[in-house]
Amino acid sequence: MKYYSTNLRSPEVSFKDALLGGLAPDGGLYMPDHIPHIDKKDIETFQSSDYPHIANKILSTLLKDEVDSEKLLSLCLDAYNYEVPVEKIHGRTYILRLDHGPTLSFKDFAARMMARLMNHFTSAEGSRFTILTATSGDTGSAVANAFHGLDNIDVIVLFPFTEVTEYQRKQMTTLDKNISAIAIDGKFDDCQALVKRAFLDQSLAHCSLTSANSINIGRLLPQSVYYFYSWSRVSRSISDTVIFSVPSGNYGNLMGGIIARELGLPVKRFVISTNENKEVPEYLRTGTYEIISPSINCISSAMNVGHPSNLARIVALYGGIMNKEGVLLKNPDLKKMREDFSGFSVSDDETRKTIGDFFRQYGSVIEPHGAVAWKGMEKFRELNPDQNSDKQLFISLETAHPSKFREEIVKILGFSPDVPDHLSRIDALKENFLKMENNYDMLKEFILKHHKQ
Repeated sequence: MKYYSTNLRSPEVSFKDALLGGLAPDGGLYMPDHIPHIDKKDIETFQSSDYPHIANKILSTLLKDEVDSEKLLSLCLDAYNYEVPVEKIHGRTYILRLDHGPTLSFKDFAARMMARLMNHFTSAEGSRFTILTATSGDTGSAVANAFHGLDNIDVIVLFPFTEVTEYQRKQMTTLDKNISAIAIDGKFDDCQALVKRAFLDQSLAHCSLTSANSINIGRLLPQSVYYFYSWSRVSRSISDTVIFSVPSGNYGNLMGGIIARELGLPVKRFVISTNENKEVPEYLRTGTYEIISPSINCISSAMNVGHPSNLARIVALYGGIMNKEGVLLKNPDLKKMREDFSGFSVSDDETRKTIGDFFRQYGSVIEPHGAVAWKGMEKFRELNPDQNSDKQLFISLETAHPSKFREEIVKILGFSPDVPDHLSRIDALKENFLKMENNYDMLKEFILKHHKQ
């Protein structure tokens, strides 16, 4: 399998080169030239398999030419050594809780496998790489944790100083060794723009920069696994279709689901649930794409993205071309996109009300991103009552642990959610990070100063 650039002006590369390169030389995002289909009988066997073995089957299908199957299984067993609960709420409606990893975020699923794959390839070559990544909260902590202590990979994390929670910040700033955290005076989109500019800067080529953001295809392939896993826990047969509600910011989470569908998972529809940064739902509604700049600061902070990078991948999958500025150079098949996706925006007021209503009705706590997904699913069901039969399977994604948003939860529910021990211990650790203006020259100077041969 080869990987092409969404801008179609760079040569196709192997998965290894796409993983270590991050962004294509023409500024596009790498996409697989085809997605193989997993046999229905194999998918049905997932119902009796655990998470690491499902991951191994899916990733072996995608990476069979580049990673030995026994090695890949050992990586999966090491990466996925924690629970992945699928919580029944009512009828055939479930929440997939992706918050039991080491940093209590769904980003752990991608970052931990990505770190192991990168380490596998770089160790074999004896090469050294620097990961430069932007985060709106959870990506940075997951990446920092996943790569912490690796001898041949350094990590530089950029985050918007005023738009991450205390726990999110501390998970990035209390590590040492090969992890550097930089607080940018700006928004997530500013951080992401700085990262993309650095990748295209030829004067930094000798620094061997790569990304752990969802612009890197190595983030997306592992994210397809939990869609299969959640379906396998609650389905009855391969004919059991599912509607997923996906909280969407930079759209890597959704892209993982799309890859799962292309691999053969019986997905009936994706509900794209966003906060007030609703550029994609508006595009589906009107056919006109308009970037939101600056992005709107909402309590579901990981979704404060005014121009999602992965939209270019989705557009490419539907036959279009979108450049990095968000200009459609070739229109995708919007009719088909509307058949596959329904988009809904959820305000902060609706998010808070959903958290409160959900707790009162079901006795369970969800955090802002999970609340956006749940409310988006409710809006879809209200508009599509024909989908509410007892036979239809719904899965809404919860992407972070409520304790990471304790300030907001206390305001809404009047109590602090339980904090896992390993997160509470972080309060006693010393923070170490650099504050920086939204200035590319300053970032470039930092990269050059800290580059290790």
